[in-house]
Formats: sequence, C-alpha cells, structure tokens
Amino acid sequence: MGSARSGALRRLTERLTRTSDELDSDDLKRESNDLGVVHIGDLEPRSLATVCGEVRSVTLRPRDDVPALDVEVWDGTDSLHLVWLGRRRIAGIAPGIKVQATGRVTRQRDVTTIFNPAYEIIGRPGASHD
Repeated sequence: MGSARSGALRRLTERLTRTSDELDSDDLKRESNDLGVVHIGDLEPRSLATVCGEVRSVTLRPRDDVPALDVEVWDGTDSLHLVWLGRRRIAGIAPGIKVQATGRVTRQRDVTTIFNPAYEIIGRPGASHD
C-alpha cells in the first residue's frame, strides 16, 4: 500500500511541477491518439495523412498571382503548415481552435506542409471535449 501511495504522490508532484506548455503538449498528443490520427512528428513526405492539432498562427501570404493562407498547426509533437492556395481567409480558422486536416504531406523550404487539405474544425478555445 505504501508504494502505491508513493507512486501516486510522485505522479501528482510531476504533474504539478510541469509547465503549461508541457501539459498542453500531453493533452494534444492524447487527443491525437484518441482520434486515431498521425502525430505530426511522425509524418512521412509524400504520404496521405490525417492530422489533428491546435492552430498556432494564421498568415496571409499575399502574392501578385495567387494569395495563400498559411495556418500553422501544432499537435504536441511538432508543427505543420496547412496552406490553402487562392484563399485569403477561412471562416472559423483562427489561433486557438483545434482542427483535423487530411492531405498529401510535403516539405517546402524545410517545413512540413499540406497544400489545400480537407479540414474540419473539431474544437474551439475554452470548449469542453467531454
């Protein structure tokens, strides 16, 4: 009984002393596991993959020929850029939301990227996923 208590106390102490970024990372990894998607850190170039993560930034890359909306997504293992060519914005896509996206993985300028992915908004900031 004593070792069970000390193990529980050790786990509680570890959880209480971790940073919020570490806790967020663990939560996002667990959510990816629950959804059965590929962790961004495990993506292989040229593979078709479904990922899930939190939008970290949304950037419009204005170009003379074709604008591009660049959305950085992080899942606790790594980040990925979702790029929609010809789009200036997508309703509902904003920092803090959780999104699931499917598409062909590529590397552009050493950045893991999926162009024109199919996507679904699966969570909003402050929303409970219970």
